[in-house]
This record gives sequence, C-alpha cells and structure tokens, in this order.
Amino acid sequence: MKEFMLYIRNEKDNFSKLNPDEQQEFLKKCETYIGNLKKEGKLIAAQPLVREGVIISGKEGAWKEVPFNESNKVHVGYYHIFANDHDDAVSIAKGNPEFEYGSSARIEVRPVKTKEVTTGFVYPKS
Repeated sequence: MKEFMLYIRNEKDNFSKLNPDEQQEFLKKCETYIGNLKKEGKLIAAQPLVREGVIISGKEGAWKEVPFNESNKVHVGYYHIFANDHDDAVSIAKGNPEFEYGSSARIEVRPVKTKEVTTGFVYPKS
C-alpha cells in the first residue's frame, strides 16, 4: 500500500450556503465516509481545516504574515490515506461527500514521499 494525501478545496462559504438540514446530512456522510475508510484499513488521518488563517513568507529578519484570503477557494480539509496505487486513490477521492453538496469542490490527489531515494532518509510518522 502507498500513502496519498487528498487535499480538499472548496469555496470559503460553501458549507454556510447549505441549509441546517443539509449541513447535518453532509457531516453525517463525512462521518460514514471516514468510518468506511477506517474499516477498510485505508485511513491514516482526516481533519477539517478552519477556513481562516495566515500565510507566512519571507526569511529571518524579513517575515511577512498576511491574512489567508487571497482566493475564494481554500483548503477545507485533508485525508491521509493508504491506497494500492494512483487509480485506487482517485477512486477513494471520488467517493468523498464534498462532491454531493455543490459544484465547487476539488480534491488534489498526491502521493506521499516516505523516503528520500538519494540519502535513504525515512520520514518520521506520528
């Protein structure tokens, strides 16, 4: 099994556009999605992200900190998963409930590098 990150992107206010019943329905479907991934042994971690924050840039002595509002599209959460291969990871991403509640959701599917080929360094896990 390989590790993948699924970065969930959506509009900042997509959740607030849903009525209260739809919000609860969406959250329950997310819980079911997470539960199924856990049962299948494919979930490493999953967490939503608050839709506010800051962006840090620069270097020592010249740091910049600006509000996280550059775009209406933001990362709203992530899933760290195990999948057999890229196609399996994409299939898992397609099952995410984000797609059922609006047309603005996007999921970035990326393999996780667990080891440096040139040095042999293995990245730590929590």
